[in-house]
Amino acid sequence: MNPIFADLPTTVFEVMSALARETGAVNLGQGFPDDPGPEDVRAKAAEAVIHGWNQYPPMMGLPELRHAVAAHYAHWQDLAVDPEAEVMVTSGATEALAGALMALIEPGDEVVLFAPLYDAYLPLVRRAGGVPRFVTLTPPHFRLTEAALAQAFSPRTRVVLFNNPLNPAATVFPDEDLALLAAFCRRFDAVALCDEVWEHVVFDGRRHRPLMALPGMRERTIKVGSAGKIFSLTGWKVGFVLAAPPLMRVLAKAHQFLTFTTPPNLQAAVAYGLAKDDAYFEGMRAGFARARDRFAAGLSDLGFTVLPAAGTYFLNVDIAPLGYDDDVAFCDRLVRRHGVAAIPVSAFYAQDPVRHVVRFCFAKRDETLDAALDRLSGLTRAAA
Repeated sequence: MNPIFADLPTTVFEVMSALARETGAVNLGQGFPDDPGPEDVRAKAAEAVIHGWNQYPPMMGLPELRHAVAAHYAHWQDLAVDPEAEVMVTSGATEALAGALMALIEPGDEVVLFAPLYDAYLPLVRRAGGVPRFVTLTPPHFRLTEAALAQAFSPRTRVVLFNNPLNPAATVFPDEDLALLAAFCRRFDAVALCDEVWEHVVFDGRRHRPLMALPGMRERTIKVGSAGKIFSLTGWKVGFVLAAPPLMRVLAKAHQFLTFTTPPNLQAAVAYGLAKDDAYFEGMRAGFARARDRFAAGLSDLGFTVLPAAGTYFLNVDIAPLGYDDDVAFCDRLVRRHGVAAIPVSAFYAQDPVRHVVRFCFAKRDETLDAALDRLSGLTRAAA
């Protein structure tokens, strides 16, 4: 067996979800909404199965979806991309990231990663032959610094894998951080592989700014998006890739020999969804922001120290003020004794982990959040 995968432990998401099922806990660990997603988009997918094409679609994606992706990003992010040469559809964002790493990396190339990081990144980098170089981000704001970037970049840096908004930190990087990272990419002639799946799940009047839009980044950036996150349909696995033609030609070859294509009915439904008017997207954000605020207020009332959450489905709490310094043990106790599943943020670090932060998913119905808060009150009373 390949040790990169054979030696991997069971993911923390599966461990905590299994414990939630076993104990009947409220599962605020794994990041998915307990809402079925927009009915009209789902209806389009169902209609396309019955009345549409169910054989192989084009390898690059349905033309209607590629044009819808280009129009969507022109409208929301002022990006001008050619749908024929610069847009590709993949079976989810993770496939897009895996294919890009396989296409870009030769053994020994260095890849800059930002921790806390999505757990798929590191094994994918290593399997592609890349050498990880970590930038450790710390709470409460998880900001980039010139010193940390200077330590991670080198003449062997080939790819920078950058997640913005950042899961699990719930951070939306400000313009000055993006400018700093872009400057390092240009200086070291690195390709920026940007996981921007949370781009629409941002709050408090923010608008996502893609790294691709910064000076000198258009030709060296691969932008990855996800219909699953945009429409709260996490099981659909429809991703988008945007890149300049010289990059896209190689990315397409990797995609061709991974999944080759994506279910055409889902592509047709996503094309419809991306053309929805602004009210849908603003309403979606407002709904998640309201859930965030409800849960954050409840946690604060119980005595938790809640960290800022500018985007994503997640809220983080600092457990140190409650007297805890081991987030794994805290989460195990939380699910077994108090009936709430959460995720220890140390699981998102490959080295030098932060061990006093715990992540909750707030993308749930009011009654789910309220049930969790009621159970959490028992923990804070015990801590007091």
